Amino acid sequence: MLAPPGGGKGTQGIRLAQALGIEHISSGEVLRREVAAGTPLGRAVQEHLAAGRLAPDELVTQAVLPALGDAYVLDGYPRTLAQTEGLDFDAVVHLRVPEEVVERRLLARGRADDTPEVIARRLRQYEAETLPLLERYRDVLVEVDGDRPEDEIAAELLRRLRPA
Repeated sequence: MLAPPGGGKGTQGIRLAQALGIEHISSGEVLRREVAAGTPLGRAVQEHLAAGRLAPDELVTQAVLPALGDAYVLDGYPRTLAQTEGLDFDAVVHLRVPEEVVERRLLARGRADDTPEVIARRLRQYEAETLPLLERYRDVLVEVDGDRPEDEIAAELLRRLRPA
C-alpha cells in the first residue's frame, strides 16, 4: 500500500486484508512493538524517533522482513527504493490523494506533530523517497483515487485485487 501520509494506507490495508482473509502488516506497528518491547532494534529506532527522524532504511528492513509471511497486505513499507531490495509483489496499490486533502485529514486528527510545517516536510519527503516506487513496481501497480468515501475505495480495491 502506497499513499501519502494520511492517504488511507492503514484504513484500506486493514479492510483489504480482512476481506481477503490475509494478514495486515503495518511497518509502523512493527516498529512500535519493537520500541515497546525494549529490544536492541527498538532502542535504536527510538533514538531516531526521539530526534524527530524517521528510522533509517536498514532498521525498518530489519524489523519488517521477519514479519512477512506468504500472503499479506503491507502498509508503510517499502518507503524508499533502498527498501525494495529483493522485494517483489503480486500487486502494489497506490492511493492517489491531493495534498490539500492530506493536510486537512492530518490536521483533523489533532496529533501534536501534525502541524502545517511538519505535514509539508513529510509530503516533500514522500514525493522524493516514495513516489519513485511507482516506477519500480509499474508492472504490478494498481492506482486508485483515494479521495472518495472509504467504502467506494474498498469496493474498487476488492474488485481489482480479488483472485479470480
